[in-house]
Amino acid sequence: MSNRLAIDGGTPVITDSIPGGMHGPSVIDEREIQAVTDVLRSGQLFRFVENSQVASFEQEAAGRLGVNHALMVNSGTSAIICALTGVGIGPGDEVILPGYTFIATAAAIVGVGAIPVIAEIDESLGLDPADVERKITPHTKAILPVHMQGVPCRIEAILDIAKRHELKVVEDSCQCVGGQYNGKYAGTWGDAGAWSLNYFKVLTCGEGGLVFTDNYDTYERAAFASEPGLPMWMSDSEWKNKPFSCQTYRPGEILGAIARVQLSKLDDILGHTRKLKKAFIAELSDNPKGYKRQHVDDPTGECGISAAIIINDDNLAKKYTEALTAEGLGAGTAYNEGFPDRHIYTYWDSILFKHSPNAAGYPWSDPRYKGDIKYSRDMCPNTLSILGRALRFGFNVNMQEEHARLMAAAINKVDDALG
Repeated sequence: MSNRLAIDGGTPVITDSIPGGMHGPSVIDEREIQAVTDVLRSGQLFRFVENSQVASFEQEAAGRLGVNHALMVNSGTSAIICALTGVGIGPGDEVILPGYTFIATAAAIVGVGAIPVIAEIDESLGLDPADVERKITPHTKAILPVHMQGVPCRIEAILDIAKRHELKVVEDSCQCVGGQYNGKYAGTWGDAGAWSLNYFKVLTCGEGGLVFTDNYDTYERAAFASEPGLPMWMSDSEWKNKPFSCQTYRPGEILGAIARVQLSKLDDILGHTRKLKKAFIAELSDNPKGYKRQHVDDPTGECGISAAIIINDDNLAKKYTEALTAEGLGAGTAYNEGFPDRHIYTYWDSILFKHSPNAAGYPWSDPRYKGDIKYSRDMCPNTLSILGRALRFGFNVNMQEEHARLMAAAINKVDDALG
């Protein structure tokens, strides 16, 4: 293969397009169709039925995760809301989250009446433990780390901080379904965890979520948060916590039926994506000149659905982007004007400008909140610097190992020429 870059007239490394596709949606087959058909024919669409599909999914997911309790809800956002409610977070409390995640993470904090405190990421593309420590105030009650794009964050370091400051930890594992950290599932390290079963996630039922925890009180409070009528359907002797009613995040039986089938495919999905990333890493240069690899604490446990390289400077990142695109590998930095990744706090206008659904300015103006949080688009400069130089590449179940090797070869070629 010629070393001349395609952008300079050379032959591209990748001449046929890399297969696209998602994870869970790409493996839907007759099993999901039959599961949905069976529910429809039964006429039992409501979750509180005998032999409930939702209840069965909860039991199977809890068994898979090795936790005592799991609760299915209608979205990943709902799962985070219920988890936060479950651990006792509410008005007046601050919750620290990373500046690199979907706005839904911050929206869930607002949803329980608490205040989002946005912290920096580091080269793991997850929460920077050092900045978490800096952002703690007397009003901080929880940390909400996010396991982004299949890569678990530095959860042990975050838990150490939480323990020293007596803070709750709710893990957003919505993009890391099935990922592990040092042999333990992402989401099971803290006080509660959350999965998303959205269309774009590892497993999907279109929309759905899961709250999971080892603590019964957390589980029961999450259940009350998900179902306003639940206290009416239980006797006084059936609950341990004072019952309350909030929103409705209840899923239907069709979602539960699809989720059960998808869960049975988790090993096959992650087995394939992990092979793809392993092939990619094996082909990638051990001594790159112009970039660093994304830091991964536990490469064996991640989902294998993405890889990122962090270019040494902004101008070089633009050159890599143009050269890689010419080589047949579409690329763009996570943060720039032309190719924005909206999983970045700078796009959270409703948070940054403290927009409220009512004139009261809730939750920022709640009299129970004694802090003084301020937001700005440049409040996390390290996050913007890293994401302005980060190129991320995805792997999906429709790809083969050769595609992953070609992706790495294109990066090697560009790095040799430009690094």
